[in-house]
Amino acid sequence: MHFIALVNTLSLEKLGHLRPDQLEFVRKDVAKLGSDTPIVVFSHIPLFTMYPAWGWGTDDATQALSYLRRFSSVTCLNGHMHQLFTKTEGNITFRSATTTAYPPPQPGTRPAPTPVTLPAGRLADALGIREVTYRPGQPGLAVKDVKPA
Repeated sequence: MHFIALVNTLSLEKLGHLRPDQLEFVRKDVAKLGSDTPIVVFSHIPLFTMYPAWGWGTDDATQALSYLRRFSSVTCLNGHMHQLFTKTEGNITFRSATTTAYPPPQPGTRPAPTPVTLPAGRLADALGIREVTYRPGQPGLAVKDVKPA
């Protein structure tokens, strides 16, 4: 298993951007790996475009992902959106984590991703944790959503 951590929040003026130096790092980092090596990529903002009007995407992620398409199993884990989301494109699975702080609205339902106010009894429905487990000999990672008690 090979892990890659990317920073797509370096510039507050342009969130969701990896920059050429990180793209080159990914290219060189994976060049020596066999295509059967499971890859896990961490980023704060998703490496796919979920909702660009709210900054829920990385504008140069396509190039980074192009270096990963040859691998049989790639899992990209991100936060930022504070919502559970899973998307698969070929051999790449994207998974976002839910919030441990405040729940935002669903994409496009408001002008901005400002916190949603929930009744006290419903707050636990919006919060949670994702457990990620590596299973030797099996493709991908096992992901389990855990709700707070």
